[in-house]
Amino acid sequence: MEEHGVLKRVLLIYEEAVSRLGSGGAPAGVVVAAVHDGAEVIHDFIESFHEALEEGYVFPRLRNAGVLVSTVDTLLVQHGRGRQLTQLILEGSNLSAMRSSTVRGAVSRSMSAFARMYQPHEAREDTVVFPAFRSMLDAHELEDLAATFAALQAHQFGKDAFGAVVERVANIERSLGIYDLNQFTPPATTS
Repeated sequence: MEEHGVLKRVLLIYEEAVSRLGSGGAPAGVVVAAVHDGAEVIHDFIESFHEALEEGYVFPRLRNAGVLVSTVDTLLVQHGRGRQLTQLILEGSNLSAMRSSTVRGAVSRSMSAFARMYQPHEAREDTVVFPAFRSMLDAHELEDLAATFAALQAHQFGKDAFGAVVERVANIERSLGIYDLNQFTPPATTS
């Protein structure tokens, strides 16, 4: 489930865009493009692929075993709400629409709500749901499932899909000036 790394990076893009959109005035085209491109990555790679795998392979197995049923129910509701927010972001993230402070505010609130929901969502999946799922499978089943997921990814997105998506996200980060990992390192503290 390497897709969570892509999701985390788009959440950082959303955070940066919300900050810039909140600074007032008409947004720069680069910010609007970054928001739209980030939402397309979420729609295509996270919602239409990653979440489809969870909903088709992971969640049913847990439910059928009676494991984490209420957590799975919540995650499914969150998938639906995330898709609604993504549609709002996609519809509002064009330069013409973003000239309106009402649209800008709606897009910013949608990105913030999406990030607020998906940070704990993916953390719970990584620390509770996926470990529980993996514990239900033997090594052969895990290998088969990994091969199935890889084949589905290649079929849906082509060869080296993950690398292409990561590069797309990196390009969005570069456009916003947030690609350099070093810039997130706080200064050394003194006693």
